[in-house]
Amino acid sequence: MGKSNQLIEGSISQALIKLALPIMGTSFVQMAYNMTDMIWIGRIGSNAVAAVGTAGFFTWLAFAFILIPKIGAEVGVAQSMGRQDMKEAKRYIRHTLQLVVFLALLYGTGLIVFRRSLIGFFNLGNVEITEMAKSYLVIVSLGMSFYFINPVFTGILNGYGNSRLPFALNVIGLAVNMILDPIMIHGLGPFPALGVKGAAIATVIAQSIVTCFFLYNIRKVEGELFCKIYILKKPDFTHIKSIVRLGLPAALQSGLFTIFAMVIARIIAQWGPVPIAVQKIGSQIEAISWMTAGGFSTALSAFVGQNYGANKWDRIQKGYYVALRIVGVIGIGATCLLIFGARPVFNFFLQEEEALAYGIVYLRILGLSQLFMCIEIATAGAFNGLGKTVPPSIVGIFFNALRIPGALILSSSSLLGLNGVWWSISISSVLKGIVLSIWFIILLRRQSYKYATQETATI
Repeated sequence: MGKSNQLIEGSISQALIKLALPIMGTSFVQMAYNMTDMIWIGRIGSNAVAAVGTAGFFTWLAFAFILIPKIGAEVGVAQSMGRQDMKEAKRYIRHTLQLVVFLALLYGTGLIVFRRSLIGFFNLGNVEITEMAKSYLVIVSLGMSFYFINPVFTGILNGYGNSRLPFALNVIGLAVNMILDPIMIHGLGPFPALGVKGAAIATVIAQSIVTCFFLYNIRKVEGELFCKIYILKKPDFTHIKSIVRLGLPAALQSGLFTIFAMVIARIIAQWGPVPIAVQKIGSQIEAISWMTAGGFSTALSAFVGQNYGANKWDRIQKGYYVALRIVGVIGIGATCLLIFGARPVFNFFLQEEEALAYGIVYLRILGLSQLFMCIEIATAGAFNGLGKTVPPSIVGIFFNALRIPGALILSSSSLLGLNGVWWSISISSVLKGIVLSIWFIILLRRQSYKYATQETATI
């Protein structure tokens, strides 16, 4: 229990940073997975990047399904440990693992069966890109169980207060992926050049190795937490319902975000495959800030969850403002990087002059919203820790939906053209950060006042 209790006592900033750094590292590892693929695929050409980018929307969409058990695990385990209820934590672990396996099999099978219609939605207008996208999607779908279960193991351990183990295991997966990518994509020695198929195979192998290491290490390092969880026991639908209630709003937001992004991609497609490739690579670069902020968001969720379980509202309030200061620095740093370093950063991924010109503009426009995006992500983690996952979803869905009419209006030939799409994304990110942080601050002040009143009445 001692490892968990470090979040409900002692220095708040140290507790958050100590928990967040490995989570941030894990996020960067995931980003590095994607960037490694893009670096090597980018050397094949923009058609290959467009194919992977198109198929990648469906692995992105998969995260909506992953979030249901992942959020349920993080919040359920964190609040149980705050109450020092190990049996309840084990129940959440068993049910999140049962749920994630079911969702992985369902989603992976659906992608394979409907691959032609799913890729056809984008109306790419290029047979080569379409075929490459379908091949990539099928291979990744065959390894979907590994892709699903690793984040849930990570969520369980983060909620418990151990973020170091997921980081270490994901680093191993990254190392494997970095070794396999050039071999599988471009060929080396007896290995043939497989192009985008090779990128998919390398990713699946790396993810499967991470899963194997999780299964071996969780019993060895956190035996108390994972022993006697009875994974094959019939599920209790009370707990399944609780997990779905916690995770569904975030999952709905994530899924709709991806669907909105698909519609945006279809709008972008009228300018050809190069802008599609630019958005794919640009979003990977932008991930530097949102994945870093995401690390603090997850840490804040675990921190708030444990302190909520322990009924320590003053500590929750202080923790939120500490986290805001930290992610504020991250957001400002990201803005400076994307605006002033746009050319050298994008040039690292694509050297084609047309793509580079598009990419520089993309990064500079999106750079303006980085601070607000980081604030929104951190605040969503604070809401999640309280078990209130609906407010971030409402704000996210509403303003993400506005991107579509915003993009259609601003991208008209009489206004900004393609740049109007980028502006619609950036402006909506600014609005999300402002609205969600105000909402949480109001909630926090009301709860803190209520808690203080109760304490006074008790005295």
